[in-house]
Amino acid sequence: MKVGIFDSGLGGLTVLKSILKVFKGAEIFYIADTAYAPYGEKETSAILERCDKIAEFLLENYGIEALIVACNTATSAAIKHLREKFPFLIVIGTEPGIKPAISNTKTSTIGILATPATLKGDKYQFLVNELSNIKKVKLYEQACIGLVDQIEKGEINSSKTFSMLENWLTPMKENGVDTIVLGCTHYPLIGKLIENIMGKGISLIETGDAIANRLLFLSEQKGHINQGELKILILHTGIINTNMIQTILEDNNIEIRKCEI
Repeated sequence: MKVGIFDSGLGGLTVLKSILKVFKGAEIFYIADTAYAPYGEKETSAILERCDKIAEFLLENYGIEALIVACNTATSAAIKHLREKFPFLIVIGTEPGIKPAISNTKTSTIGILATPATLKGDKYQFLVNELSNIKKVKLYEQACIGLVDQIEKGEINSSKTFSMLENWLTPMKENGVDTIVLGCTHYPLIGKLIENIMGKGISLIETGDAIANRLLFLSEQKGHINQGELKILILHTGIINTNMIQTILEDNNIEIRKCEI
């Protein structure tokens, strides 16, 4: 099985890390589209065009059979288009974990951390409207402008990153938020920082494991035998922090190359 995964940068590696725990016998091609990062502060049409180009690149150069859009913003902008254009591919997107958050919360107050584009997207609004019928909850939504840039630079524990998060999270803490949806695949990388600010008892909802299990299920339906070695190639279109790649994946031997798309 040949699997393509992409994100605007490092965030999708949190999804790849979950996949590595359950998926075997495959070649994985990951694209960090850092030349066009961050997606979350761009127009929907520009994001969709970029997603289309990346999917074409992965098909033409690596013959992928599955495509994972490891980015909430890109999923919101392009998942429908990608499924219609490439019906022969397994196409899996990334959505904020609002449903598990609703099941988890005890105070019925949930925080949503996401990019501006994700919060404005039709996909997110549809999810909120659909799931609000399950249980009456109060949502505290926060567009985290600039946070992806901080993470891409490797400033996970810097005072600036802490200050940004503290500013966004303090109102949530004061209003009894007990569950926070990490609505961007970059945000699990600062999960410890969020826990430090929010204190004990906070639950962070991320979707990497759910995506990995979905990939395994759909791949096996297509005849994938889940055994053997994994081969991983990391491609990047712009500048990338290679130390962060090694830290996230806990592996110093992964091939990393620049590409042009």
